[in-house]
Amino acid sequence: MQRSRSRVVGILTSGGDCPGLNAAIRAVVKPAISNYHIEVIGIEKGFRGLVENHSRVLHLPDVSGILAVGGTILGTSREKPHRIPLPHGKTVDLTDRAVETYHRLGLDCLVCLGGNGTHKVAYNLMTRGLNVLGLPKTIDNDLAETDITFGHDSAVSTATEAIDRLHSTAEAHLRVMVIELMGHKTGWLALAAGVAGGADVILIPEIPYDIQSVCNNLKERRRRGKWFSIVAVAEGAMPKEPPRPGAAATAGKDDKKSKKKDKSLTRLPETSIGSRVAQEISENLGIETRVTVLGHLQRGGVPTPFDRILATRLGTHAVELLAEGKYNRMVCVKGAEVTSVPIEQVAGKLKTVPLDHPLLLSARQVGTNLGD
Repeated sequence: MQRSRSRVVGILTSGGDCPGLNAAIRAVVKPAISNYHIEVIGIEKGFRGLVENHSRVLHLPDVSGILAVGGTILGTSREKPHRIPLPHGKTVDLTDRAVETYHRLGLDCLVCLGGNGTHKVAYNLMTRGLNVLGLPKTIDNDLAETDITFGHDSAVSTATEAIDRLHSTAEAHLRVMVIELMGHKTGWLALAAGVAGGADVILIPEIPYDIQSVCNNLKERRRRGKWFSIVAVAEGAMPKEPPRPGAAATAGKDDKKSKKKDKSLTRLPETSIGSRVAQEISENLGIETRVTVLGHLQRGGVPTPFDRILATRLGTHAVELLAEGKYNRMVCVKGAEVTSVPIEQVAGKLKTVPLDHPLLLSARQVGTNLGD
């Protein structure tokens, strides 16, 4: 048994769930208890659990068999201590309660598994005198100061499989299939899945798209005998020019007259960027177009082997930091190395896809249209 400067630590998962959370929890709890005799207290329901003191001591049996399990045994939420929702849309700042719970539990450090919002909250708690450690979790892979986040590879795998499946139905019906993927502000997920799935068009937030460029590409494909196409769209993708009023207003509506006029109209909610792109393709080219919004399927399921390994490496490195008494950092990946950076370098920062990123360049080399 090795000596540790940390005696009692808390651990919570916050923000959207993703594959690999349980693997990371396991990677913290097992060595903390077995190698350093650190007591680990699980905080349930994310930061709301810290405010309301929903906690329990974790033992080795609690993390047995969870390596390949999706979700999180601790539960999660998107609520933040400084903005806890109240009825009628109001919020209240309960940061003081979170600080009180931390001290009441006798924690030496709070380990926070999450993405951008989680690390911003962790930084705010640090400024209130709490010790924190962060583990980078997000399917979007948009956290600053780390090459990769756990959950991303699993989401890419799920999205790629969906694109693979759309290929066969697109080819059978000679259609354009639009698939909308997650990624409000960055295109890492849509880009990776689009390249892996062989999408013909990939639209991401970092590159405002020109619908004429997209349509010209699809038209050229048909001229060359490619009668079906796959368009992968990140949910945060934006056109270079705002769409004309009502351009996609009929998408998804049960309008018998409009269906008789144009059977190629898509059937999707008007709020979806995927439906807007599909509608514009239909109107411009008269090509039968369908759209799939993958949604929360990208968050679910078991983690890939890559994410299980990554979460394990990140979690065990966090325990080494706990044992050494090195707090207020986020564990991260730099090249082949697992290391850590001060959490203030992460909080409030966003890692977008550089326009000269090798994956973007490779996509262009194989003829993928990026909407520009």
